[in-house]
Amino acid sequence: MTATAPELTPVQVEVIGSALESICDEMGEALVKTSYSPNIKERRDCTTGIFNAGGELLAQAEHIPMHLGSLMGIVNAITDRYALEDIHDGDSFVGNDPHIGGGTHLPDIVLVTPIFVEGALAGWATNLAHHSDYAERGHEHIFQEGLRIPPVRFLRDWTYVPEVMDLILTNMQVPAERVADFNAQVAANRLGVARFREISEKYGPATIEAAGQELLDYTERKVRAGIRDVPNGRYRFSDTFDCNELDEQLQLSVVMTVSDEQLHFEFTAPEQVRASINMVETALLATVYYAAKTVVGPDIPANGGLGRAISVSAPFGSVLNCVAPAAVNGRIQLCQRVVDLVHGALADAVPSRVIAASNGAVTGTQFSGTDPRTGRYYVYLETIGGGYGAGCAFDGLDGVQAHMTNTSNLPVEALESEYPLFVERYSLIDGSGGEGEHRGGMGIHRQVRVEHDDCQCEVGMSRMLSRPWGLLGGTAGQSARLEKNGVVVPTGDVVLLSRGDSISAITAGGGGYGDPARRPKDVVARDLREERIDAATAARVYGVTGDETAGGPA
Repeated sequence: MTATAPELTPVQVEVIGSALESICDEMGEALVKTSYSPNIKERRDCTTGIFNAGGELLAQAEHIPMHLGSLMGIVNAITDRYALEDIHDGDSFVGNDPHIGGGTHLPDIVLVTPIFVEGALAGWATNLAHHSDYAERGHEHIFQEGLRIPPVRFLRDWTYVPEVMDLILTNMQVPAERVADFNAQVAANRLGVARFREISEKYGPATIEAAGQELLDYTERKVRAGIRDVPNGRYRFSDTFDCNELDEQLQLSVVMTVSDEQLHFEFTAPEQVRASINMVETALLATVYYAAKTVVGPDIPANGGLGRAISVSAPFGSVLNCVAPAAVNGRIQLCQRVVDLVHGALADAVPSRVIAASNGAVTGTQFSGTDPRTGRYYVYLETIGGGYGAGCAFDGLDGVQAHMTNTSNLPVEALESEYPLFVERYSLIDGSGGEGEHRGGMGIHRQVRVEHDDCQCEVGMSRMLSRPWGLLGGTAGQSARLEKNGVVVPTGDVVLLSRGDSISAITAGGGGYGDPARRPKDVVARDLREERIDAATAARVYGVTGDETAGGPA
C-alpha cells in the first residue's frame, strides 16, 4: 500500500475489485459486438484484462482460461523493450510471439494499452483476439506457423503506426477481416482506459493502487486457505497423450507436493517435437493455475495472486516447456492433458472435489479455400466440445467446451451463411459417456460437407488412442475419431476435400464417477428412455431390464 493511500475497508476493496471485473466484462462485450470475424463475434474466442502499472493482472473477464497464458508477461516484455518515458497516452502495443512474449500461439494477437491517470502510468488495458487467418501452414517449427510479432508499438495517439500495420496485413490471408477485428480490439481497450479513469476519479489513484495490491494479497490468502484443505504429501499421476500429428503416444506424469499452504507440481515429459502441440512456459503456468483453482477454490479471483502459492517445474526444452523454434499452434491439446494430470494427482488427495476426466481435447477443425460465391479466400475455425467428467454428486455435462477453452459453438445458421459449407449432422453421441453412480457427459458428432473444390481441412484432435478416465469405480468415456465421408481418417492433420466431401469430428465422452451399482434404477431408466445408454448397457452395467423401464414418464 502506498504511503498516501487511506486505510481501506474490506467493503471498499470488494467494491473496487468488482468495478475492475465489470470493466473487463464490458471491454469483452465491446470486443465481441464490434468485431467482424465469426470466430470472435459468434464464438467469443477472445479475452480482456486489466493490469496494474507493474504488470500484475488485477482482473480478467471470464472468457477462456488458456488466454491467461497469452497475457502473462506481455506488459513486462513491453517495458523491457521501451523505456517508460517513451510510453505515452494514446499508445498501444501489439504482440503474439510465444517465445518472446505476447502469446501462446500465433493466432492469439494481444493488444496492450497504457492507462495514464493524472499524467502517471496507473495500469494497462489488455485484450486478446484469436485471428482465424493462418491456414495451409506447416507445424514442424514456428517459422511455418505464421507471422511472429514481438511486442511493438502499434498505435500512437490512437492512430495505427502505418508501417507496422502494413507489415502485419501483408502477411495475413484475410486482411480486410483483420483490420475490422483490430478496430474492435482498439475500441475495447479505449473503453477500458475510460472506465479505469472514471473509477480513479471517483476513488483517487492512490486508493485504486492500494486496492489492487490488496486484491492480489486476498487471492493469495484464498489460495493458501484452499490448499490447507488438501492433506500434505506427495501425489503422483501419469497419463498418455495422442494426437493426429504424432505416430506415437507421449508419456506424461506429474508429482504434486503439498506442503502446508504451498503446492508444487513437478512434471516429467519428453523432448519437444516437430509438431504443433508444444507448450511454452506461460501456457503451462496458466493451465496449472486453472486446474488447481478449480479444486482449491473455484470462486477465487483470477489475478496475479494465483501464482504466489503454486509453483511449477517441467524439463526445459520438453513438450511442456518448449524453447524456440518449437511450433505451438496446437498447444491447447496438450494443455487439456495437463489438466487431467493435475486433477488426477489431486484426486488421490481430495477425490470428492475432483471430477473424472473430461473429453481431454480441444477438437479444432479449420476449413480454408476460395469461396465460389464471392471469389474471396476464407478461413473457418471451429472448436467442438465433448463430454464433461462426472463428479461425486452430479452427472457430467453433455457436449460442452471443457477446461482450457470456453468458446461458443458457431451456430449452424451463421456457419452456412458465412462460408461455402453445409452442416449435415450435429448431435450428441449416445452411450459415449462413462458409466458410474454419476454418468459422464456425452461427446458430439459434427459433420460438415464442403460446397466447393480445393478445400483444405486441418484438424486437431486427441483422446483417439486413449479414453478419458473415470474415478472411484466409474468407467472411462468413449474415445474420439475423425472421419472423411464416413471412413476413419488415419494419422495426419491435413485433409484435402472436394465438393461433396464431408468431415465428421466425433469427440470423446467424459469419464464416470463412482460404482455404477449405486446409480438409482429410476435414473438408469430415464437414461435409457433418453437414449443416453442402450438396453444392453442398462442390463449389463446397471442391472436394469426393459421391464423396469416400462411405464415411466417419457
